[in-house]
Amino acid sequence: MTSNGQLSLERAIPALSSLPRPLYARAESLNAGSWTPPHRHDWVQFSYAISGVLGVHTAEGSFFAPSQWAIWIPADVEHQVVTSMRAEMRSLYVRREDCQWADGRCRVLEVTPLARELIKSFCRLPVEYPEGESHEARLVQVLLDQLATLPEVGFSLPLPRHPRLLGLCNELIANPDHSVTLQAWAVRLGMSEKTLMRLFQRETGLSFRGWRQRMRLLSSLSSLEEGDSVTNTALACGYDSTSAFIAAFRGLFGVTPGELFR
Repeated sequence: MTSNGQLSLERAIPALSSLPRPLYARAESLNAGSWTPPHRHDWVQFSYAISGVLGVHTAEGSFFAPSQWAIWIPADVEHQVVTSMRAEMRSLYVRREDCQWADGRCRVLEVTPLARELIKSFCRLPVEYPEGESHEARLVQVLLDQLATLPEVGFSLPLPRHPRLLGLCNELIANPDHSVTLQAWAVRLGMSEKTLMRLFQRETGLSFRGWRQRMRLLSSLSSLEEGDSVTNTALACGYDSTSAFIAAFRGLFGVTPGELFR
């Protein structure tokens, strides 16, 4: 129990000192509000949401995976995994020497139909599956080859390292409906708008407008999954019209809110 008497939804971290095979599967049914404390692994983690929305928070930013997408977490990167609603998660742990093709970035990846079926098949194998020239080992190699080719999508929210800029970004994340202008930010930081625009682009890789739109759309996922209406969600995220919200949502996720959570 927590200090206020509520049931703790902290998830246990597997007590593994090393992986028994190049690939290790972990299947979990997560309750709403489940979370892990910040931690890191000596291996890569590929977390795949069959249903629900996964959130992974790191020092570099936050990454979100609605159902049928996944988050790639490199070895040695400290991270925290959270779910706002019930979720079905499949995690693959990969030895770093077996995915040397990957760079050191957290990424959100689209899970293709072939990769999805391979993951399902692998999750049915025993932990210490046969190696060598076995059918199981060949399946693992095909799965690793598929992971290397999964397309990256922009479901991440990079955070600046500049302390005061980070503080302002966190204010907007906590209040996505606030319509703080770039000019108002510049006044608070004691710099010109042009200087702030350059700083924001350098720190996040996004324009202020692009970052705020992505933040609002990503913040809408939890409300939509909880069953809130598209109109209420749009207003809560700072959009003046439902049609503008749906158009922006389709632009980022490739589908409408209704199609994503159907």
